[in-house]
Amino acid sequence: MTTLLPTAMPVRPFLDWPVVTDPAQWQADVALIGIQHSEPYAHDPFPNDQAQAPDAIRLASTQFSDGRDHWDFDIGAELDSVLPPRCLDCGNVAWTGDSYDHYSASVTARLRHLWRRGTQLFVLGGDHGVTIPVLDAMDALGEPVFVVHIDAHLDWREDVRGVRRGYSSPLRWASTKPYVSGMTQIGLRATGSARRAEVEAALAYGSHLFTAHDFHRLGSEAVLATLPAGANVYITIDADGLDPTEMPGVMGPAPGGLYFRQVAPLVRRIASTHRLVGMDIVEVAPRYDFANRITCITAGRLLLNAIGASWRAHRQAD
Repeated sequence: MTTLLPTAMPVRPFLDWPVVTDPAQWQADVALIGIQHSEPYAHDPFPNDQAQAPDAIRLASTQFSDGRDHWDFDIGAELDSVLPPRCLDCGNVAWTGDSYDHYSASVTARLRHLWRRGTQLFVLGGDHGVTIPVLDAMDALGEPVFVVHIDAHLDWREDVRGVRRGYSSPLRWASTKPYVSGMTQIGLRATGSARRAEVEAALAYGSHLFTAHDFHRLGSEAVLATLPAGANVYITIDADGLDPTEMPGVMGPAPGGLYFRQVAPLVRRIASTHRLVGMDIVEVAPRYDFANRITCITAGRLLLNAIGASWRAHRQAD
């Protein structure tokens, strides 16, 4: 059994939410947690720049929200009027210096703990490998989950030089989970993690693949049609899924990506018509976020669109 030691304090709270780092005290409707590390590749630095993103996004809080009492035009209401009463920032899962196996197990145990308590979970990465221990924790939900993936890359590598839980593999990992009922992948373009074998494996699994060109041409309705009605949904957003003119602070920029004006409405539709169990935003590289921290600000806005739309729909249903 993994001992749940307190998480590390963030540099500032997300949206000035109460910071509770002791898992024994985690009672929340919505919780945000930072996961800074995945299984490292030998050819990459450790920690990588993306490990700084959870705190960099938190530091931009006042730029993506002027406060809970301000009208939010994306949500169509004040944030206060739609947020549930118990929102927590759980800090960052600290690297203890032990093996990645220990770190991954610690992450998964924390997320299971939150999901078993009925919490809607938002994760700040880290590179895209951080989604893997999140996927491991989804068994705590006790129900099937459909995964929506926004990314320039397919992320379907079985391993990279023997490493199976790095940033090139999270969707392949998802395909092995019996409780993942299916997936839709959006924004694919250029070259990167996929070779013919990975594309064929994704198609054989039944993943719905939409290139960025497909999405620009067909729009969101074609994507939404692939989601089972009423499904539990988890959204994973790689910052390079959006066009680098809007999210430039990434390690793998590729032209021709999706735009905020496309992704935010899509997230709101999913969050308001399905049960959004959680969402992550990964692969923000703060060192490359030169333009007024716009990548961190956009990440924060996407989180607020998801939280606001899901809880506004929840309140209207009540």
